Amino acid sequence: MTVPMWPVQVSLQTLAVFLVGATLGLRLGAATVLVYLAEGAAGLPVFQGTPTQGLGLAYMVGPTGGYLVGFVVMAALAGWAADRGWGRSPLRMGAAMLTGEVVMLALGATWLGVLFGAERAIALGVGPFLLGDLVKLVMAVWIVWGLSGVLRRD
Repeated sequence: MTVPMWPVQVSLQTLAVFLVGATLGLRLGAATVLVYLAEGAAGLPVFQGTPTQGLGLAYMVGPTGGYLVGFVVMAALAGWAADRGWGRSPLRMGAAMLTGEVVMLALGATWLGVLFGAERAIALGVGPFLLGDLVKLVMAVWIVWGLSGVLRRD
């Protein structure tokens, strides 16, 4: 599901990335997101907006490039926290996921700044996503917390 915006669309990708990291752990979660990026780089239409907005590396160096790189960090941080049992603590898992969110938005905005200038990067690449991403982060935390007995890593 996407909400069309320019230059970056709103989707449920961040929720999915958080859940991949938190359910698979640091190494497998980050590796899974890296495989996803490799599939996209190879030209498979796995990214939001493909193939109409381009394929492969050409798509990845477009407006969403920084966010895609940030997804690896998000999955890694959620996985790192889950590996330490933080899924049983909504505050700890929330802090880890919020850190990943901030890094992802910073990487995305930095890349948008290269393409469109810093002022437009913040206005178009961060501001419109803050509330929605916070809601998705809370959803991810509660899903992980609810599943913490099943996903126990101790």
